[in-house]
Amino acid sequence: MTGPTARRRGRPRRTEAGAAGDTRERILTAAREEFSERGYAKTSVRGIAKAAGVDSALVHHYFGTKEQVFQAAVETVFAPALSAPDVIFEGPADEVGERFARFLFGIWENPVTRTPLLAVLRSAVDNEAAAAVFRRLVAGQLLRRVAARLGLPDAELRAELAAAQLVGVAMLRYVIKLEPLASTDVEAIVERVAPVVQGHLTNP
Repeated sequence: MTGPTARRRGRPRRTEAGAAGDTRERILTAAREEFSERGYAKTSVRGIAKAAGVDSALVHHYFGTKEQVFQAAVETVFAPALSAPDVIFEGPADEVGERFARFLFGIWENPVTRTPLLAVLRSAVDNEAAAAVFRRLVAGQLLRRVAARLGLPDAELRAELAAAQLVGVAMLRYVIKLEPLASTDVEAIVERVAPVVQGHLTNP
């Protein structure tokens, strides 16, 4: 009578790989929710693991430290925003501010992408480690690409000022929920903000 056949080393079985992917995504989902509700400082790896229904050792296995979990969550959140440079520069140059505002507020207005964005903003404002991750991602993968498309000597400053305008409005509307901004129709907000963003990006 022979015993069970030993599994050969190498690539895991498809079912195991699928399970690993599901576990990783569950941890990321839990991390985004925890960071959103508690902020970076009050979120722990143990809390993320509990919310995901896994052992904390698995969180460390897939991501490492809390900062690395946060970075992975942020990268997932910002994936839709990384196409912004391609979108906002398609069309007339005098409408780039409107396209930028409409694109980013479109992401904020979508409930699926709003929750993880809230996690990023709330965490970045109350913890330097989280803010550093936010800066690296926003500066390196978004704003520098926008600046490169502008082709102006002070392009990076222009891109940062435009982003500051949009992030500031988003903070007041979605995080602080200041009225009447919080309940104003998003199209009215785009109409008001777009000329300011346009000025930062293209005015002499």
